[in-house]
Amino acid sequence: MLKLRPLSATEVGRLLRAHGFLFVHQRGSHLIYRRSLPAGDSATVPVPNRREIPVGTLKSIIALSGLDESQFRK
Repeated sequence: MLKLRPLSATEVGRLLRAHGFLFVHQRGSHLIYRRSLPAGDSATVPVPNRREIPVGTLKSIIALSGLDESQFRK
């Protein structure tokens, strides 16, 4: 099994958009992505606009997005 490696904000944004998230706005150095959920709720994920996002921060992004961690491994 591959380990989770640091990804750039561009790579994370590409993965989130591929799974239905839309870029909403930027506040400071964070890019905000949002996806509508079936029950009328929404999932909001802030992504730091960095060249390399540390693995711990990436795990937090994955938890907020509700996606499977294996989709972020390459």
